[in-house]
Amino acid sequence: MNKNNFKPRKKIERHFDPYKGREREDMPEEREDDKQAIEGRNAVIEALRAGRAIDKIFIAKGETDAALGHIASKARSAGTVVVEADRRKLDYMSRTGAHQGVIALASVKSYVSVDDILALAQEKGEAPFIIICDEISDHHNLGAIIRTAECAGAHGVIIPKRRSAGITAITEKTSAGAVEYMPVARVPNITAAIKDLKKQGVWIYGTAADGDTTLWQTDFKGPLALIIGSEGDGMGRLVSENCDFKISIPMFGKISSLNASASAAVVMYEIVRQRRG
Repeated sequence: MNKNNFKPRKKIERHFDPYKGREREDMPEEREDDKQAIEGRNAVIEALRAGRAIDKIFIAKGETDAALGHIASKARSAGTVVVEADRRKLDYMSRTGAHQGVIALASVKSYVSVDDILALAQEKGEAPFIIICDEISDHHNLGAIIRTAECAGAHGVIIPKRRSAGITAITEKTSAGAVEYMPVARVPNITAAIKDLKKQGVWIYGTAADGDTTLWQTDFKGPLALIIGSEGDGMGRLVSENCDFKISIPMFGKISSLNASASAAVVMYEIVRQRRG
């Protein structure tokens, strides 16, 4: 397989909207109702900028902060109901414990398909750059990975339906609003998704302490998917066996590993350096 000969299965001739017309496939424990809380100033501002359907925004009563005033003004201009609420009510509503004086109630965020992510890359005329999270269980880590992926220009993030964090209030807040712009696909089986990507010409890179090559010796210029393993155990056995390349990040201190989201950031920006440098 030629790394520079990426040919998706079908030509996409429409404008790509990563969230239009799709239903979110939630884990049972995450679906409490048909609304999702968005907490924190950056997350709410980005949701408004992205045109997310927001039903109501609660702002701490008596606050004179300019950022909260900007949120209230922008929300009212968009026809969104703005309610002043006692901080104790916001504390009770909050799932993150750090709402920063503002909580929005919005429609539940939709997931996309893997084909949608590939379609977005094709529409942009770019080789696919995909992040695969293999059972990342911490919502803060997932949010941080999505934030870096959006900043680095990745086309999408893939997560498994089970034994994984999903898009929640914590994920949205940690992503600082990047969830509004980054397509996220949720698949039943990560290994099957990897095999399908390989059939479509995408090379699979896994991060591992015992990788075959180091980060700086690896060519990232072709169509690729980067796998970030779980916080405790790294990549699963079947996932690891389906990697085309396993790479390690050089370590020079006494600690032998990085946090999952930190590892993801280091590798993603080496990919950016090679592709755009």
